[in-house]
Amino acid sequence: MSAAMDDARLIAAAREGDEAAFGRLVEPYRGALYAHCYRMLGSLQDAEDALQDAMLRAWRGLGGFDASRPLRPWLYRIATNACLDVISRRPRRVLPADRGPASSPADGPGEPVIEGVWVEPFPDEVLGLGEDHAGPDARYEQRESVELAFIAAVQHLPARQRAVLLLREVLGFSAGEVAQSLETSAASVNSALQRARRTIEERLPARSQQATLRQLGDDGVRDVVRRYVEAWETRNVDAMVAVLVEDATFAMPPLPGWFRGRDAVVAFIAGTGTPDLRHVIVRAGGQPAVAWYLPDRGGDGHVIASLEVLGLEGDRVRDITAFLMPDVIARFGVPARLES
Repeated sequence: MSAAMDDARLIAAAREGDEAAFGRLVEPYRGALYAHCYRMLGSLQDAEDALQDAMLRAWRGLGGFDASRPLRPWLYRIATNACLDVISRRPRRVLPADRGPASSPADGPGEPVIEGVWVEPFPDEVLGLGEDHAGPDARYEQRESVELAFIAAVQHLPARQRAVLLLREVLGFSAGEVAQSLETSAASVNSALQRARRTIEERLPARSQQATLRQLGDDGVRDVVRRYVEAWETRNVDAMVAVLVEDATFAMPPLPGWFRGRDAVVAFIAGTGTPDLRHVIVRAGGQPAVAWYLPDRGGDGHVIASLEVLGLEGDRVRDITAFLMPDVIARFGVPARLES
């Protein structure tokens, strides 16, 4: 049975109230739709909520769907509009560098801002995203489109520009399909896309993390991460300096302060003493990341403390974003505790 015939059979069954048939119908799209909602919203929890809302809207609206047309554009239309509704009722998410100027190491990172204002990293294991494009017209690779810098840059776009950029440049929909989804004209879509491109290009690094990682190769990436981990564990200042670029940055959401410049980053880290650290290497948004563990004050072993997403430039580390948010870290599937 062809895919189209199978979809038609499932649609007919779902219209009769068969929830299992509806589940089988939408399951092939669920992971990519979740990633789309994450790109729109910059938050894993918000993305889950928007996707759940979108699935409910699709279930209720299936009776009005033209079964002779492709299912994918219809589902993305629903998911996009669910995200636009979320955006309309909450502030945009940012990284600490978007909130104010860099801090001095002497001033520290400040007090936590615990409201839902921070861009969150995306666990690679959720989707197993590849280096491919979602369509022939897509400009960004799937992994590029969940890199932390890309997600943070997208959040600066007005909501509809954000939707246009992601639908056109990441998912490869035509201007006509996007216009239909947003109930506007193709000319308006093209105009919004040009404005969105200018904003994004001003905020993104010249080279994506995926391009850097491919140039380094697996062995090169492992070497950078190894040198970084050893420098942090030993608090060896010379090793820290050697592994960072001159204009390195360090941030620790939900703490609002952040540091710019290798000297400032090293001064802050060296000033935290020499804790007995343990680590687990993971990936976040297609980038290497380190889950750090500190000694358990209540007993033996080590407990999870942070998840650092690393942005590389050549064979050095350019950006360190250390998430101190337990609910975010938990989504990466790392142990909450390492025994001695």
